[in-house]
Amino acid sequence: MIAELKQVNNGYIATFERPLDHSVGQVWAMLTDNEKLKEWFSELLIEDLREGGVIKFDMQDGTFEEMKILELKMESVLEFTWDKDAVRFELYPKQVGCLLLLKEKMNTMTDHTPRDLAGWHVCLDVIQALLAGKSIEDRKADWEKWYPKYVQVIKEVTA
Repeated sequence: MIAELKQVNNGYIATFERPLDHSVGQVWAMLTDNEKLKEWFSELLIEDLREGGVIKFDMQDGTFEEMKILELKMESVLEFTWDKDAVRFELYPKQVGCLLLLKEKMNTMTDHTPRDLAGWHVCLDVIQALLAGKSIEDRKADWEKWYPKYVQVIKEVTA
């Protein structure tokens, strides 16, 4: 399911919604345990899991971008800076499994925005597959399928 994109007073919010058949604890571990995190987003490393703590992004050139953890509620909320924007994961327990929301708060739209949104979409697909004991063999092909859809969604919201 494609993310919902809305214009808000100070920019835009993309909301990805994933109902998962796995516990909050299992999904939280995917987001915060570095061993599990590298399975779906190998460039990320949680250095200090606390509000004000740091997540590092490996730029793949020997340098790291530091992202500040803006909000942390164990097994519930993880929000951190994402360049000039913010990414927020929220977990809600359900009778069976949980609901995972990923919200990207963006100040402005750039040419890179649909790339990021398609990337987050694929990341969520990978998390879902890993939790189910599966894998996504060709993440690039998956991304290429979603990228034009996010280009279109952005056109519709910014028109």
